[in-house]
Amino acid sequence: MGLRIQNNISAMNAHRNLQISDAGLSKSLERLSSGYRINSAKDDAAGLAVSSGMRADIASYKVAQRNASEANSLLQVAEGSYDQISNILTRLKELATQGASANASGNATDIQNEVATLLGEIDRIADATEYGGTALLGGYGVTANAAGTTGVYDTAATMAAAGIAKVSANGVTNGTTYTVSVDADDTVTLTNDVDGTEETLDVVAGAQTLNFADQGITIVTNSDFGGTTAAGNELDGALKYDVNGGTFIVGNADNAQSKITVNITAVSASALSINTVTGIAVGDLDLISAAIDKLASSRGELGAAMNQLGYAVANLSTSIENIQAAESVIRDVDMAAEMTSFTKNQILLQAGTAMLAQANSAPQNILSLFGG
Repeated sequence: MGLRIQNNISAMNAHRNLQISDAGLSKSLERLSSGYRINSAKDDAAGLAVSSGMRADIASYKVAQRNASEANSLLQVAEGSYDQISNILTRLKELATQGASANASGNATDIQNEVATLLGEIDRIADATEYGGTALLGGYGVTANAAGTTGVYDTAATMAAAGIAKVSANGVTNGTTYTVSVDADDTVTLTNDVDGTEETLDVVAGAQTLNFADQGITIVTNSDFGGTTAAGNELDGALKYDVNGGTFIVGNADNAQSKITVNITAVSASALSINTVTGIAVGDLDLISAAIDKLASSRGELGAAMNQLGYAVANLSTSIENIQAAESVIRDVDMAAEMTSFTKNQILLQAGTAMLAQANSAPQNILSLFGG
């Protein structure tokens, strides 16, 4: 060791190594206290980018899993109503079988009354079945375009404010859009935007039912409706029937693999083509049988969709688990290995501190040259 006092190289070297040990100890403390190997981009920029994408995927998949579970619950509500309507159809067939027979002529009035009541109950169930405020078996949904009243008429309150009591549809394709136009001659035209077919009806101010039978759309207005010539022309706009069924997002991308679309068939008496059934005509038997077959087919579709959603939930659970494991390998710290590093750096820090003290005291030996 050179006898110099201006630059204590040994102390500088000891100090440099001490800083390295201190930085390593601080990093180990950070990792051990957080549980993560990557706590900032400087730790591993590439690893942080990959793990951040995985974390976003995991969060999205968790929401998709909830979507699928809630969609299954929605379909169970619809299927439960289908089951009750199926029971009613069975009773209607019993009544029709009895009423069409000559020996039941004395009970014809009673049979007709019960049939009418049961048909009303089918319509009530169809109108009352909801999930989260959304009608499932025959609701409404209207979106006005720029040419008409501004707003989205998807609740009873917003529609009532425009003078529209209800919009319902039977037998239309889910998601089909219609254009509603009016003119000064008190007529309203409903146009199917898919095939271009049109249907025109006369309209007046006040409460009325506009039944576009060929299109399967019914618009009911209330006493506040101003008619076609009133300011605002409330019926100008676009009507979209999209509440019977829908598309559920069960993935994390905008593609077909991330979506499951389910159509819930309308099951009102008119939608099942049994609204004219009286219970005493032989032809009623075929109408009711056709309605039973249609409902059974719809229940089968719902059952298949519920099974599909069940598998989707299970697959999402597996995906979340596997991606979480992959993200953990990249980002989480190996506690055992890090504890080993922490212990090493802790010892080096203690040793480095001691050696720095020794290096700083070494120049004191130079004093002996002065006869001290």
